[in-house]
Amino acid sequence: MKVIASSLRKGNVVELDGRLYVVLKSENFHPGKGTPTTSVDMRRISDGVKVAERWRTTEMVEKATVDEREYDFLYEDGEGFHFMEPESYEQITVDPDVVGDGKVFLTDGMKVYLKTFEGVAIAIEFPQRVIVEITETEPVVKGQTASSSYKPAICSNGLRVMVPPHIGPGTKIEINTEDNSYVGRSKD
Repeated sequence: MKVIASSLRKGNVVELDGRLYVVLKSENFHPGKGTPTTSVDMRRISDGVKVAERWRTTEMVEKATVDEREYDFLYEDGEGFHFMEPESYEQITVDPDVVGDGKVFLTDGMKVYLKTFEGVAIAIEFPQRVIVEITETEPVVKGQTASSSYKPAICSNGLRVMVPPHIGPGTKIEINTEDNSYVGRSKD
């Protein structure tokens, strides 16, 4: 299926010269003069080689048809990360390279979307927001709350995030999985 280059997003699978690539990052550039372009960082699925490609935003790109389903995270071991398809109870093992830096977000039973091609997991999509607990943060300095300054904090999963001064240890917060940014206090 052909799509325009500007519509490519992280996790999409692209077919280029007979090989499959998973999109790691996609950015659209609109210069004041000249042609708008889309710059895409990709990883070749067959051997893991990273490739950077640039297309005009209106250029057509072949998007591969992959199976995308919701899976539940079970556990991690020496073989990789194990997920289960909730309807068929079919289990799949995902290579640590596919999960990448997102492994800090994985919790028991978490629902993720796995993209598979010919039975092999090639990309994972995490929920947009996850709830984590703050375990360590700097104390508030009096008078610092007037400015919109953020302070570093360490979450229960080991992730470092920047949080507003009023957030202390033990507070549950919501973070964006795209850029690890603070969204707000958790509602539950």
